[in-house]
Amino acid sequence: MNDRDGTAAPIRSGFGAVDAIPPQAERRPTLRSCHGRTLEDPYQWLAAENWREVLRDPEALPDEIVKLLTDENAYCDRVLEPLTQLRRTLVAEMRGRIKEDDSEVPWPDGVFSYYERYREGGEHPLYCRTPRSGGKEEILLDGDELARDAEFFDIAESAHAPDHAQIGWSVDDKGSELYSIRTRAIGDAADRPDIVEETDGTIVWSRDSKSFYYVRVDENHRTAEVFRHVLGADPSEDELVLAETDPAWFVSLRESRCGRFAVVSIHGHDASECHLIDLRDAGVKPRRIAPREARLRYDVEPHDDLLYIHSNADGADDFAIFAAPLDSTTRDHWRPTVPHRPGRMIVIATVYARHLAWVERENSLPRIVIRNLLSGEEHAVAFEEEAYALYLQTGLEFDTSTLRFAYSSMTTPTETYDYDMDSRERSLRKREEIPSGHNPENYVTRRLFAKADDGQTVPITLLHRADFKPGGAGAPLLLYGYGAYGHALSAAFDSDVLSLVDRGLVYAFAHTRGGADKGWNWYEKGKLEFKTNSFTDFLTCARHLVETGYTREGEIVAQGASAGGMLMGAVANMAPELFAGVLAGVPFVDVLNTMLRDDLPLTPPEWLEWGNPIADEAAFDRLASYSPYDNVKPQQYPPILALAGLTDPRVTYWEPMKWVQRLRAVMTGGGPILLHTQMSAGHAGASGRFERLDEIALEYAFALACAGRN
Repeated sequence: MNDRDGTAAPIRSGFGAVDAIPPQAERRPTLRSCHGRTLEDPYQWLAAENWREVLRDPEALPDEIVKLLTDENAYCDRVLEPLTQLRRTLVAEMRGRIKEDDSEVPWPDGVFSYYERYREGGEHPLYCRTPRSGGKEEILLDGDELARDAEFFDIAESAHAPDHAQIGWSVDDKGSELYSIRTRAIGDAADRPDIVEETDGTIVWSRDSKSFYYVRVDENHRTAEVFRHVLGADPSEDELVLAETDPAWFVSLRESRCGRFAVVSIHGHDASECHLIDLRDAGVKPRRIAPREARLRYDVEPHDDLLYIHSNADGADDFAIFAAPLDSTTRDHWRPTVPHRPGRMIVIATVYARHLAWVERENSLPRIVIRNLLSGEEHAVAFEEEAYALYLQTGLEFDTSTLRFAYSSMTTPTETYDYDMDSRERSLRKREEIPSGHNPENYVTRRLFAKADDGQTVPITLLHRADFKPGGAGAPLLLYGYGAYGHALSAAFDSDVLSLVDRGLVYAFAHTRGGADKGWNWYEKGKLEFKTNSFTDFLTCARHLVETGYTREGEIVAQGASAGGMLMGAVANMAPELFAGVLAGVPFVDVLNTMLRDDLPLTPPEWLEWGNPIADEAAFDRLASYSPYDNVKPQQYPPILALAGLTDPRVTYWEPMKWVQRLRAVMTGGGPILLHTQMSAGHAGASGRFERLDEIALEYAFALACAGRN
């Protein structure tokens, strides 16, 4: 595909007359041959060759690319200048719904209870504890003070040691997800000098509190090795405990519920392998539970002399829970304790001293099931709303009969409960406060089903004002989608969304294939050779919402981020007439080129999700057929706002940058096409709880302008 020549004309759109000319990147065609085909890419030069250095030092980005990104931000600001007051109003509304001096429910552990809280006006949390029996609060870490001079600041984990005398914490100060681990004695104002750099942020303490385990990130930003650091030692001399050499596999680490082991998971997109590290004895080598097998996924929780295994083994496509002797964990010893039932997805399982608990999802609705390990008796915790979210919060203690969970719906703010697994009594510990006021009766949440061309029914969850009735003129609608990696969209409460709904928009989720909303098969039928199902499902949902009177063609604002940004690029190419606008956050849109680069952080692992176009000609053709960047057409496009992060290791800044350049060069009308890049943040955007509101306000003001509600 060749881009048309010529200079882009000033944009005239629903945003008002705009005399600014969009930035135009120089065309420097790069040719690449693969499977006998030649790819020409005029904007590949925007991908800095020193990208690894840029993740660690953003100032290393070449000046000409910095200038283009800066010009794009200025152009975006100029086009959206008429929305300045609306953005300020939105920030004030959203901030008014946040309880500023908020605190989570404390987590008991031994003689203390630990918790995070915010001070009024604070951007970052304070990590605190109080004696369990009552007494004065200790502030273990003050996030606001630690972040005082940082443009970006994200604490990944705060983990106190088993002796309750010291704390470890990990921080990313660039947005590149490269975390430094620091430790301090509780009560000390300063950290120890032995800082461990370039980790994934996870900290697992040894039982004697003299060392901790962590995962190091390599030069290509991949998690590949587990190390042990002894307090006070030189980090360069840390002991390598376990290493993975295949770049297609990730390494992650966590503490087992019983606290006896660290669990190492080595996993790709369709298989996993677990190892146990004895936290009581550093001299014992890690023990593999079962060797990796193609398409075998499993996770484990030790319990006395047993091991509970959450797995898809033996044809359990929607997962089952198995048990095996802790000293004989090979596959031939696995016995089902919670059998597989097709269509019931066991999402997560955990174990307590006397109880087994798991979350299962059926027809996109979750419930918690609890089994008494002594009696075998089971019961479930569920709710009656048409659509809701339910989260199991495992806590810090193993020997307890108390389970904590959080419940919400799109109309109901989050409620946190402590649940007695023996008496089945629940106590409300916290209800999310909305200081500016919120009445759930003013809103309605619904679950609809759209029928795809192949007969599958695609769930839609939506929220609208109670005084809105579908039919007739309908209303502008924001339709959100993701559809990848088996991630299921949750019908949880989001106070920010009320700023859209209160202005007359309907807000909806499309639970497309590629997510596991209807079980694992729902995911499998939205990946690899079935990936386009995600795109057609989204369009099916959009058209169903038109047919049922919730909205009209051309009044839908589509939104998705990351892999959901790929979805946005694909549907904009396929059916631009449906959409009033497209919001693409950190969009994975340069799919073919990225999957052809095995040096990028996520490419080898991602081949199992999208296909390997280097080795597989069919995968090359498939990716080439839908990659949003490569399929931009000479047609009219709706207004598009793409968001990027300069230090994003997941979706590199140049993907949306290249995409907007090609869109402007090829499209025959429409727009505007806008790009806004966070120059001091990565994939997740701004780190402060109020700073993030500026980003959301930018997106929502754009959506409201597209919908004519600004």
